[in-house]
Amino acid sequence: KNGSYYGTHHSSFNQDFFLGIPFAKPPIEQLRFRNPESLNTTWTGVRPATNYAWECVGYGSDQLGHLQSEDCLYLNVIRPSGYENTSLPVLVWIYGGFQMGGTPDARYNLSFIVENSVRIGKPIIGASIAYRLGPWGFMNSDEVVDAGQTNMGLRDQRLALHWIQENVDAFGGDPSKVTIWGQSAGSESVGYQLNAYNGRDDHLFRAAIMQSGPAIPHNPLNTSDSYQSMYDSIVELAGCAGTTDALDCLRTTPFTVLNSILNTTEFDEYWGPTLDGDFVARYPSDQLSDGDFVHVSIIAGCTSDEGTAFSPEEINTLADFVWYLNNTSLMQWALPENLVEDVLGNYSGNGDTLIPSSQTLGGNVTFPEPYGAFFRRSAAYWGDQVFIAGRRWTCEAWSKANLTAYCYLF
Repeated sequence: KNGSYYGTHHSSFNQDFFLGIPFAKPPIEQLRFRNPESLNTTWTGVRPATNYAWECVGYGSDQLGHLQSEDCLYLNVIRPSGYENTSLPVLVWIYGGFQMGGTPDARYNLSFIVENSVRIGKPIIGASIAYRLGPWGFMNSDEVVDAGQTNMGLRDQRLALHWIQENVDAFGGDPSKVTIWGQSAGSESVGYQLNAYNGRDDHLFRAAIMQSGPAIPHNPLNTSDSYQSMYDSIVELAGCAGTTDALDCLRTTPFTVLNSILNTTEFDEYWGPTLDGDFVARYPSDQLSDGDFVHVSIIAGCTSDEGTAFSPEEINTLADFVWYLNNTSLMQWALPENLVEDVLGNYSGNGDTLIPSSQTLGGNVTFPEPYGAFFRRSAAYWGDQVFIAGRRWTCEAWSKANLTAYCYLF
């Protein structure tokens, strides 16, 4: 609606790429640590959309070696050539990365799935969206809550979905046939969009796909209290303590200074969605139990041995396992002590019957160092805790609401 873009044609895929299209004002300077704002500019002529935008600033491995910027709220559209004047279904990709990293760049270019959609005679348009990460997208404190600037990264996603509703028809897409799709933290983001504003349906999508991340997040859904001490330390280090408005002071702090403060082990704690009574109105588990989510069809699933990515490797004894289960300073999803015995009772023996790979590896396989003797039992537990349990709860909630849910284990 703001103006026209031209993209680039890729003959090897027979697809048209429209890359680096802004869907919000740049979240810089006075818009830093604020909810995203829609573009309000228009232009004549045609602007290029031929290159991926810089990645959002993050502290995950996906960002290593790649250009990053605060000015990162852009999206990409991949269209099969020859479908300019049609109304194709639209598949929107939301990347993962623990809300600390991730990108919609060429590594997730959607060309393969768009190509295969054409091959089977059901062509689609692919879109990938960016959102702010870590403290840049999920800064939290009492001051942030009072200012109403919470869960900015999730709101970035929401604004991108609104942009798609308003503009995708110009690319040959049908705004009434949008499916949102994510993996890991991107999958949990899909869950947050399903639950947003206590399940309010803004008619932004008609279906959702959650890969390795349920509509109930595995990570702690904290309030501002959990972040206040980190926020206060950041304010102090930035020289903003004692100012009239510390949050506003952080907005005027040079990027290089603030980035050097945030990109340290002192502040490498998880920065992610928080319970704010607004976008995240209630605990997702309560919302799912009450049926307060957008009632659309879903696909939700996990892969085998999910827990191998999360389990500590060097667990050798039962005492090691118990220690990790109890150690909340090490594992953010650690258990209160009174539940540990229940876990030990359900994850007994060597874990062969609990771990899918046991069927293909042939029983009690001993893994090389650094993997300990109890690694398989530990991996089975953490896979269930982080992914499997939430996926089952999600599918049960959809079934209870008489909605279509396709649930899988790959």
